[in-house]
Amino acid sequence: MGSVRIGVACSDPDGILATPVETVRRDRSGKHLRRLVALAAELQAVEVVVGLPRTLADRIGPAAQDAIDLADALAQRIGPTPVRLVDERLTTVSAQRSLRQAGIRAKEQRAVIDQAAAVAILQTWLDQRRSTAPGPVTGNVADG
Repeated sequence: MGSVRIGVACSDPDGILATPVETVRRDRSGKHLRRLVALAAELQAVEVVVGLPRTLADRIGPAAQDAIDLADALAQRIGPTPVRLVDERLTTVSAQRSLRQAGIRAKEQRAVIDQAAAVAILQTWLDQRRSTAPGPVTGNVADG
């Protein structure tokens, strides 16, 4: 989540692949919050993930507090859909690197960098959730 723009991504119904949706411009009137609420409804979100930009020293700075405030405001409006805060350190740097490797020049990156970062945040969260979820039970259960 940026101070000027918020990248939005969503996953497929199986929670395997994150894809970009749009970039929402932040403003003082709260229009961005209304748009995020509308997107959650349109996309039939079952969970919302908000990036938490902790400092490299793992502290809550002004940007992280801003993300917490946005997540709280969003949670109040879309409940009972859960809103999760997840570490997003270095995702913008990673997204910039990926876009550069894809041949997208810095000037052109501004239009999509927030969406690319949102995809990276969501994909990391989906991958972590899948790796920690209990797997299916296989084989026979023996009587003890």
